[in-house]
Amino acid sequence: MNLVAFVIALALLEFVAFGILVGRARGRYGVKAPAMSGHEVFDRYFRVHYNTMELLIVFVPSIWFFGQYVSPQWAAGLGAIYLVGRIVYFRGYVADPAKRESGFGMSVLPVLVLLVGALIGAGRTLI
Repeated sequence: MNLVAFVIALALLEFVAFGILVGRARGRYGVKAPAMSGHEVFDRYFRVHYNTMELLIVFVPSIWFFGQYVSPQWAAGLGAIYLVGRIVYFRGYVADPAKRESGFGMSVLPVLVLLVGALIGAGRTLI
């Protein structure tokens, strides 16, 4: 489970890094706080960060439970795909929102596998 904890820490660090990039974009594009929009490129940075937070809420417990009930090695591997997917999503979305699909898929599919696997694994302990 140490590897799973490491991947979770990397996911949290990635989220913090995206937040820092949002702050830099806020300054670069002149979007004064507390505004949540104002420049198209800033809005893209903000959406990536917010979408990552939305997915992180499901990712963290799913990877942990999958690691506990199925396999920590597989959980970490799927988590690594998620991490790369978030970077692909970030780069694609900021460049052109139409280019976000591959990164989105690389992020969401591992999370779904982790969630379903965790549910099945935990369910087996009830039988």
